[in-house]
Amino acid sequence: MKHIFLSGLFAFSLAMGVNAGQKIPDAHKIAGFAVGAQAYTFNRFTVFEAIEKTEQAGGKVIEFYPDQPLSPDERAVKWNHTSSDDVVAKVKAKLAKHKILAVNYGVVGGKDEAEWRKIFEFAKKLNLYGITTEDIKNLDIIEKLVKEFDIKVGIHEHGKRPNDPSYKLWDPNFVLSLVKDRDPRMGACADTGHWATSGLKPVECIRILKGRVISAHLKERAEIGKGLPDQVFGTGVSDIPGVLTELKAQGFEGNISIEYENNWDHSVPDVAQCIGFIRGWGVANKPPR
Repeated sequence: MKHIFLSGLFAFSLAMGVNAGQKIPDAHKIAGFAVGAQAYTFNRFTVFEAIEKTEQAGGKVIEFYPDQPLSPDERAVKWNHTSSDDVVAKVKAKLAKHKILAVNYGVVGGKDEAEWRKIFEFAKKLNLYGITTEDIKNLDIIEKLVKEFDIKVGIHEHGKRPNDPSYKLWDPNFVLSLVKDRDPRMGACADTGHWATSGLKPVECIRILKGRVISAHLKERAEIGKGLPDQVFGTGVSDIPGVLTELKAQGFEGNISIEYENNWDHSVPDVAQCIGFIRGWGVANKPPR
């Protein structure tokens, strides 16, 4: 009876997705975290193929990004917050077929409140946990919609730009200053790769943002202060075990998206190794009975 109940609950979660404001179901977690791919990892492919590859790599969830081609049969159709209900239904069916849960969407921005409303409505249709953005000029609009839709928003950060001092999102202290007095459902999308590129230690950045880490783009870099290509977890300097330990200590409930920018055409085995690393970390840190 218990098995039947859990199977039914799993099927229901696939059909309905994550209810906004609620936790991501444990059925879609690895080592206590909702782990999967940022679809950008598979940007040489379509949305349908990204879902397939996420399953092949052992992921449980997926974070979409705007304008990826829909499928091998409909490459001209772009997947984004203006997609029709028919296209949304096709993606939901594909997700259910492969037992992958959509949890996040970004990095995305809106030109005004009308477009941001479309973004939130799109997220609601998919029952997403969160949205990822760098659109800090519209934070007042975003906060209003966060309260209305009860969907979380994480501010993403790219690497430091030596020729553009006006870009400050690489700095976790700056991101914290943007959200610390706003709705608690607003915070950061912690990108460990871009932090490392900016010369920062990811674990220290996670600590700075304690209580405001909404989601994560988990990446391994070869050296602090240098950028791409990404590395398989455990072979670089991003201290993935330390990041996972700190996220767990903070009670992090968001999604961990592996955004692997390397070996673009054949990255599934590398992504699978990254997911296996997280799984192994979970076994090694499992509390004794």
